[in-house]
Amino acid sequence: MRWQGRRSSSNMQSSGRGVRRGAAISGVGLILGLLAFLITKNPFAAINIALNGGALQPGPVETQELQLNADEQELYDYSGVVLADTEDTWHDILKKYGHRYKEPQLLIFQDNTQSGCGIASAGMGPFYCSLDRSIYMDLAFYRMLIDEFGADEGDFILSYVISHEVGHHVQNELGILDQVHRAQRGSSSEAANELSVRLELQADYLAGVVARHQGEAGYLEKGDIEEAISAAWVIGDDAIQKQKRGYVQPESFTHGSSEQRTRWFQKGYDAGDLSDFDTFDTEKYPDASDL
Repeated sequence: MRWQGRRSSSNMQSSGRGVRRGAAISGVGLILGLLAFLITKNPFAAINIALNGGALQPGPVETQELQLNADEQELYDYSGVVLADTEDTWHDILKKYGHRYKEPQLLIFQDNTQSGCGIASAGMGPFYCSLDRSIYMDLAFYRMLIDEFGADEGDFILSYVISHEVGHHVQNELGILDQVHRAQRGSSSEAANELSVRLELQADYLAGVVARHQGEAGYLEKGDIEEAISAAWVIGDDAIQKQKRGYVQPESFTHGSSEQRTRWFQKGYDAGDLSDFDTFDTEKYPDASDL
């Protein structure tokens, strides 16, 4: 993507390696949280297990200054430009719907840091916390996508990841996130999972919308969309479960299959607006498998 020399967002924050003071850290809880992420790609599940499973006892997190090598600094700078692209996109689109867009914060951290939703660690992967309206990301996830998950190497996979998490912020802005969380309370695990899949595929669609606007602005280069699709494919629930478990359990999906994730990203890219983003239309999509 053509990004050098372009506007960077003012909503970037950074936090170095976190050091927990006066706290007991149980390796069991951390391992369970990491396994939850690897199996389900669900950072909220990982956070809940880590916090509620006794992994982290109360105690402040003190963070050191962010230390970046040359490659990481380039990814940091790139992330700021991508975040600015999402701001331009959603200010423009939501204004047409009569909604004033409030921009999220993007916090880049190393190892772990404190979020409004609890302790954020690198093993959880990037996530959006609706309580403090912020996105948390360790830049090491970029190499993880390529080296461990097998995504195509290229900077635009990071654009997809950030745009997806910003998609959750858009859902929060529109009240969708709160509606889904309320519906999940008291639901069966199968019903809650289906709602999660619908939520995540909608965020993939919204990431595609951002990519469309980046393309219309002349920022995309040959192969960028293919890089995004590659990233969406390798973090599909079926791809991750097959890699980590050796078999697939569709009833436990929380983010959607590889095919679903890539298709909904492409739908958002093709539309470039909110005309076809309603993954919660149960008449059109009665079951999550229909999405």
